Amino acid sequence: MDWGNVTTEDLIEALREVDWSSPPRPVSEFFARFTVPRSYAKWNSRLKCNLYYYRTNYFIMIVFILGLGFLRRPLAIVAALMTALSIAFLNDSFAGTFSEKVTRTARKFSPHLAAKMRPPLAPVIRGRPSAKRAIHVCGQPRWVFGLLSSAVGFILWFVSCGLLTLLWALAIGLLATLIHASFRTPNLKARLNTFREEFRSVWRNYSEL
Repeated sequence: MDWGNVTTEDLIEALREVDWSSPPRPVSEFFARFTVPRSYAKWNSRLKCNLYYYRTNYFIMIVFILGLGFLRRPLAIVAALMTALSIAFLNDSFAGTFSEKVTRTARKFSPHLAAKMRPPLAPVIRGRPSAKRAIHVCGQPRWVFGLLSSAVGFILWFVSCGLLTLLWALAIGLLATLIHASFRTPNLKARLNTFREEFRSVWRNYSEL
């Protein structure tokens, strides 16, 4: 995959659809080799490749930095978790997995409630879905849970008075991510992984025809 031809919109769409449940890359690989990119095009391609390949590591690193910033504010830690949850709901894989696990747990206590939490069926025309099925969480549109977790997180931020600390910690986390993604040399595993993901995307689009 030529990451130089991948737009920012394509990268965001790929991060939204890709599975985030995969474990993070090993620390020895994460901090293996760093070099200065020779040109802007090389830097642009490297940045996008690393953001995609080390996405789980960057997410954990940002959450860890946020946690360090709120060691003396336990309520702010809960607010950070709620904010991270609202962002995670934007990912299709996470939203689907979260809904499935909650529904499975609810089925043990109330099968009737679990039946109501199933996502609605997409209309079928001539044996095929008429459109791409929208993502639902526990029977409700995904934006409902995203908005709810965002509202709870905002209230907790306001109560804990940790908004300024949040901005500083988030800025440090994003800066650390940018620096690492800019200077970490993509290895062969990263290139093979992106080729595999590209094949899966092409095959998924072909199967929907």
